[in-house]
Amino acid sequence: MKQQQTLIMTILSSVLLLSACHKEPAKQQEQAASSTQNSNPDVLPYLDIQTKRAEYALPFCEKKNCIDIDIQSLVTKDPWLNHWITTNQSKVVQAQIDLKQNLSLQQAINAYVKKSDDWQHEFSANQPYRLHIQTRVASQRNQYVLLQMQVSSRQADVEIKERQYFFVADRKLQKDLKILDVIELKQQVAFDGIVQSAYQQWLKKQTKNVQLAAPKKLHWGQADWFFDGEGVGLHYRANEIVKDAKQLEIFLNKSQTQQMLKADVFHKMF
Repeated sequence: MKQQQTLIMTILSSVLLLSACHKEPAKQQEQAASSTQNSNPDVLPYLDIQTKRAEYALPFCEKKNCIDIDIQSLVTKDPWLNHWITTNQSKVVQAQIDLKQNLSLQQAINAYVKKSDDWQHEFSANQPYRLHIQTRVASQRNQYVLLQMQVSSRQADVEIKERQYFFVADRKLQKDLKILDVIELKQQVAFDGIVQSAYQQWLKKQTKNVQLAAPKKLHWGQADWFFDGEGVGLHYRANEIVKDAKQLEIFLNKSQTQQMLKADVFHKMF
């Protein structure tokens, strides 16, 4: 019996020793990977995207009809990207009331609430504003992230069932990217030609009033842009170019995109 107990204790000791040997290298590998990521700026944090409600406060409302604001946001493992998402949400909130300031999300919400209150004070039957925003990462290629926000809103007597906003970030450089940042300098004239040709075709399909009020040339340097599996494109929301105009999206195929984009950007993005 004593020999059996000794044999069992010996086996258990061996099992524990083997288990420790396996755990220790795994722990060392995890620490090494973490150390490498912290010391190497080229290794970007894993995003691990989680959906959450954006952080903001609304005033207490005792009225029957209260302002309706619901902003669904994202949180990732990248602190800079989290800040970038919140900054762009502030821009979208401000865009609904024709503001363009350097405001935090809470400040933008406060401005939106004040506009709603002012509208309700004008006439007792006026309904409070409503703003719903859905946020998602539409695409991610290496350090490039495409953020999409879908907006449903009602401001004053204007109701918008769906409006899209796009933002592109370079996580490695930690900057918001405009289309001019990625277009090869010597190709900007050719790119402008593609844009203006598409714009003129779109303009022919608009109403006479829109055609008369619309600009002769489309200014695209600050326009929303996006990328997918094939190429890049420009996005203009309804009423953005001119009042009562429909939305305009200009797509470049993969061959055009390769020709127009900076070589290093195209290589990493496609």
